[in-house]
Amino acid sequence: MSITVFLADDHAVVRDGLRYLLEAQPDIEVIGDAADGRETVRLVAQLKPDVAIVDITMPELNGIDATLQIRDVCPSTEIIILSMHANTRHIARALQAGAQGYLVKESAGIEVVEAVRMVNAGHYYLSQVVSDTVINDYVSQHRTMEYRSSLESLSAREREVLQLVVEGHSSTEIARILNLSPKTVDSYRSRLMHKLEINDLPSLVRFAIRQGLTPLE
Repeated sequence: MSITVFLADDHAVVRDGLRYLLEAQPDIEVIGDAADGRETVRLVAQLKPDVAIVDITMPELNGIDATLQIRDVCPSTEIIILSMHANTRHIARALQAGAQGYLVKESAGIEVVEAVRMVNAGHYYLSQVVSDTVINDYVSQHRTMEYRSSLESLSAREREVLQLVVEGHSSTEIARILNLSPKTVDSYRSRLMHKLEINDLPSLVRFAIRQGLTPLE
C-alpha cells in the first residue's frame, strides 16, 4: 500500500517540485496540496494522509499552529515541517507542536523521500544540515524542560490573531476568518501586545518575522 502524502507550501514551484520527487517513487502517492495554513488543516482533516509536509511560514496560519490543529483533527497524520531555518528555536517549536520531521528547504529535495518513509514508519527525521550540536541540544534539554519564549506566552487564538494582524487584515476581516466579533478580535490584539510588551504595529511585524510566523516579503 502506498504512503499517502499531503503538501503545504505557499509557493507552487516548491509544491510541484516535491510532488515530482515523491511521485517518482513506487510506494508514495501525493493526494493533495494547499497554499495556506487554514486550507491545509481543512484538507488534511478531510483526506487523512499518512504524512503531511508543511511549510513553517504560510499565509493566514503558520506551519507550527497548523501542526497543532492537525494533531487535533487528524492525529494519525505524521507531520514534516519544511523550513528555511536550521536553529534550535525553530526545531524545538516544530517538534513540541507534534511534528515528526524537520526538513531544511535547501536540502529538502535530496532528503524528502527518506524523510517521508522514516516518519511514516514512526521515526523522527531531522535534516542532515542540522548540526549534531543542535540535535544534541534539543535531545538533552528540551525533553526534560519546557521550551518557552515570548511567543509561547500567547494562547493559540492569540497567535492566530497575531499572524492575521501582521499580514494586514483588519479587525473585521479577522473576525470573519475566525468567526469572532470585531470587539473580541480587538481584545485579543490588545492582550497579545501587552504580553509581548509591544506597542506598535511595525514592532509587531518585526517580531512575527523573527519568529517565522510571516515571511519578509
